Amino acid sequence: MSLFEKIFNYQIVSRLDESGAFATTSQERIWLQSMLADPAATEAFTLSTLDKLRLMLADDEPLEVDGSLREKAGIPASPVYHPLLRILRPILRSRSGICMSYRMRNGRVHERMSGFPYKLEFSMVKKEWSLLWYNRRHRALMSTKLPNIVTITEEEIPPEETEKFTQRILGILESRKEQGIIEIISVYNGEMSRILYAFSCFEKEVEYIQDADTYRITLTFQADEDEYVLSKIRFLGKRVKVVQGSRLISRMKETTARALARYEED
Repeated sequence: MSLFEKIFNYQIVSRLDESGAFATTSQERIWLQSMLADPAATEAFTLSTLDKLRLMLADDEPLEVDGSLREKAGIPASPVYHPLLRILRPILRSRSGICMSYRMRNGRVHERMSGFPYKLEFSMVKKEWSLLWYNRRHRALMSTKLPNIVTITEEEIPPEETEKFTQRILGILESRKEQGIIEIISVYNGEMSRILYAFSCFEKEVEYIQDADTYRITLTFQADEDEYVLSKIRFLGKRVKVVQGSRLISRMKETTARALARYEED
């Protein structure tokens, strides 16, 4: 693609963005049409939005699956949408408070706890949604799974309180940060883009070590995200190794010991 074409394409995208328009490909429209056929679509969208989307896609050919695609040894798919998402997102956008009743692991229910919601989180490992919120009574940052929320309502709070709670949350999250350094084995330097993509959801810095002809990736993540980081490291296999981060190194040694105990010969 020439420089002129890149500039021209950028101008088109910018104009579309300014006008609120969004360009889609035929493949994306087919994917959206298939998604709307899923039973979860009736919960994820309001009836008017669902009707509007289906009307826009009425002239598109549906994806034909004639039985030639089959999944073998698959696990039951868990739903990725929860009905509370539709209630919580407007509250988060308006930066309002909440009054919530939620269930603990032991079955006990905490009634009418006032708090400030910070963000929604989705665990790629457990396939479930959680609400990260500040408990005003206990002055603590908490994470509650959406299925454990019994009731939740919106509460008005003054703007100065909103800013105060936000700063407290940011301070707590900063104190919980951990770091680990992942080194790419030099023979796999050509797969740099794939490796970086695996860590795309984390804050990171990349350094090139010229003497060893290798790259080192410094990952910064929350303490409760270490298992997800480990899953990405295991996925990359022999392409990378952990050179710094005591917990990451310890857990990888445990994984190695279990693998050797299972597969090594007598």
